Amino acid sequence: MAIRLAYGYCSLIFRIRVPMSTRPPRSALRLAVRAAAFATCAITLAACNSKNAYIPPPPPKVQVAQSLQRPVTLYLELTGNTQAFNSVDLVARVQGYLVSIDYKDGAFATKGKQLFGIERDQYQQQLDQANATLAANQATLEYNTAEYNRQAALARQDFASQSVMQQWKANQDSAAAQVLSGRAAIELAKINLGYTNVTAPFDGVVSNHLVDVGALVGSGSATKLATIVQLDPMYVYFNLSEPQVLAITQSNAKAGIPFRTTDLSSIPVDIGLQGEDGYPHKGHMDYADPQVNQSTGTLTARALFNNKDQRLLPGLFARVRTPIGRLHKAVLTRNDAIGTSQEGSYVLVVGPDNVVQRKIVKTGDREGQLRVIESGLDPSDWVVTDGIQRAFPGAKVDPQRGQLASAEPEPASPQKAGAPDPVSK
Repeated sequence: MAIRLAYGYCSLIFRIRVPMSTRPPRSALRLAVRAAAFATCAITLAACNSKNAYIPPPPPKVQVAQSLQRPVTLYLELTGNTQAFNSVDLVARVQGYLVSIDYKDGAFATKGKQLFGIERDQYQQQLDQANATLAANQATLEYNTAEYNRQAALARQDFASQSVMQQWKANQDSAAAQVLSGRAAIELAKINLGYTNVTAPFDGVVSNHLVDVGALVGSGSATKLATIVQLDPMYVYFNLSEPQVLAITQSNAKAGIPFRTTDLSSIPVDIGLQGEDGYPHKGHMDYADPQVNQSTGTLTARALFNNKDQRLLPGLFARVRTPIGRLHKAVLTRNDAIGTSQEGSYVLVVGPDNVVQRKIVKTGDREGQLRVIESGLDPSDWVVTDGIQRAFPGAKVDPQRGQLASAEPEPASPQKAGAPDPVSK
């Protein structure tokens, strides 16, 4: 390009016209023009060949921080469902017409409160009849007892035969049996009469009534009238898979703790409902099935929660977590500072020479915004936490040192086998 410019400039000089009167000789003019053209070309080429000095850009700034070291509780995350502590269908156990509904649908009822009334006239009459029958049986017993005693006295004096005495003895025993039968009939009549008043078996909330006043109930089979549900406390049922059960068993064995399904109240359990952050509801383990279900390969467990504010309702889906181990000095770094490649998870660290290096790490459970690093990272390493897109292995950076924020711990991922169980002691 420079040569073309010089050539064009020289051509322009050759085209300059000189007046005829002042023209020097043709040879001298030609030499002068050629000398000027060559001088101009030389100057132009010299200017084009000059070199500019390259100044490299400053290294990019990145935020770095050292890992945190602190105790970490390891959790087992599961899913479960809430279930009422008690739930009973209220049914009519005797036949009759429904004469009263003594509660408001959805109201809270205390134990023993009458909820439904069934006509009781015939059952009251049955009770009165049983009382009358008992009175007659008692009178018969008294008479037979007196006659037996008289015949026994005569038999001792040989004024009565042994067969007559034995006959009155049989009559006395029969009358005594009739008395016992009469008393049983009275108790049965009282029970049936009591069934005409359907009461709350425990404190709870009663559902809407399913039968109206005037309907015939208890005809042929028990008639469902309503349902009463006890909401405080509340159960949460969840299932542990066979690998999880074996992992806990092996973990306890390493810690010298036997795996057990009894006396579980010391094991805490937390739950969270849909739309809730974290696990705000605190409870404890209440029951674990003593055997694994062969059909599903799971072990059913149950936790118990106080529910005085009735925030928990039966049938809700719940996120469940329970602690299964503890790391006393875990290494944690920012979860978003961890990358993934074909080699596995890695972090970018800045060495003493401000050069970025990549370290392959083995990640563990998550703690809020942090992640447990099981291996591959030294606590003294400065990990790139912000500006990762400007840092790559082998590049030099300008590290801006800071500190990681200690976030509140959140549930960790399901734990692997080998972690000790601190709550099973």
